[in-house]
Amino acid sequence: MVTPRTKAAACAWLWAAASALSLALPSAPAHAAARAEVIHWWTSGGESSAVKQVAQAFRNAGGVWVDSAIAGGDQSRAVTINRIIGGNPPTAAQFNTSKQFTDVIEQNMLNNVDLVAKAQDWDRILPQPLIDVIKHDGHYYAVPLNIHMQTWIWYSKAAFKKAGIDKEPASMGELFAALDKLKAAGLVPLAHGGQSWQETVLFSALLANIGGRDLYLKVIRERDQATIKSAAMRDVLLAFKRMKSYVDAGSPGRNWNDATAMLISGKAGIQVMGDWAKGEFTNAGQLPGQHYGCIPGLNPDTPYLMQGDVFVFPRTDNPNAIKAQQLLANVVSQPELQVAFSKLKGSIPVRLDANAAVLDLCAQKGIEIIKDRSRQLGVTEVYLTPDQNGALQDILTAYWNMDIKVDKVQRSIANALKY
Repeated sequence: MVTPRTKAAACAWLWAAASALSLALPSAPAHAAARAEVIHWWTSGGESSAVKQVAQAFRNAGGVWVDSAIAGGDQSRAVTINRIIGGNPPTAAQFNTSKQFTDVIEQNMLNNVDLVAKAQDWDRILPQPLIDVIKHDGHYYAVPLNIHMQTWIWYSKAAFKKAGIDKEPASMGELFAALDKLKAAGLVPLAHGGQSWQETVLFSALLANIGGRDLYLKVIRERDQATIKSAAMRDVLLAFKRMKSYVDAGSPGRNWNDATAMLISGKAGIQVMGDWAKGEFTNAGQLPGQHYGCIPGLNPDTPYLMQGDVFVFPRTDNPNAIKAQQLLANVVSQPELQVAFSKLKGSIPVRLDANAAVLDLCAQKGIEIIKDRSRQLGVTEVYLTPDQNGALQDILTAYWNMDIKVDKVQRSIANALKY
């Protein structure tokens, strides 16, 4: 295996020269335009609107954006990796802020973005849980664009009014009471897409809201065997299973944005989903506080489970490709672009020094919370390897769909996360 320090030396002078040029001259003349093919999975309505902001900012800086949109994160990442292995890498590719590209880094498949990171002082301005993911052996290998919080509770104002719910739930007891009222009113209480990753999102929300920071970290980061088998964890899993009684028959296989559409139409009352769902509300012309509500946590200290979107840059010795990579890295990391992107995507800027006053009230809630570093935690994919996360998803989905004893589920999770 080639180490991250061998082949890098061969193109160091090209890398440094192109990097310095892109940082010093972000608006390159048209005849020297940097061409970048970018693979991403931003294909829903809100996502598509948001990525156009990035493409236009890159063009404004003198680049040529070649869009390669592939629906589905797993499919998009697989295409990227296959292209790299096959010797035909894209200029850049979207990944999430997680351990999903750790192997790609270790196999020397990516160029680093240290010059941009140092110029913008990422060590100081980025949240630590994200730094821990994108920085390896002292080098930055991804440019973070935004912060998504995975476990927001969204609700339809119209559905709540029809069900006679006049108060936003502020505890698990009140959340279940609201779900019961929605069910009694003939509405779909919980709009849920029956896909394994969505079940993990729902479980994470319950773990964070019921167990708080300590239980979440003990289970997900530390993978403590006694805690996973504890009564506290049992309570979380029982609450998770109870949520199944509030979904409709069309839930299995439903996409997350189709579940959000059920809230937009007033057919369903509540959805537990990341703040990318807000992009769908925005795309439908709905406003927070007027058409829908957003709850980041049921308790004052509920952790803010962060992930986000990043761009990675497949390794290449081609000076034109390196120039395009560095130009795109510089564009994506600008606070103004991050605000414009988040306004449409539903996220918040990853740069905590960005002027986000133009963002909506849900985003403002998130920005206020993230100022408290004790509430900054990562999603499961930040702490678990892809294999561990996949095993956890399989166990939770089986428990969600089948009649399995909760103590057996606890043992299965403990075994899956043991190593």
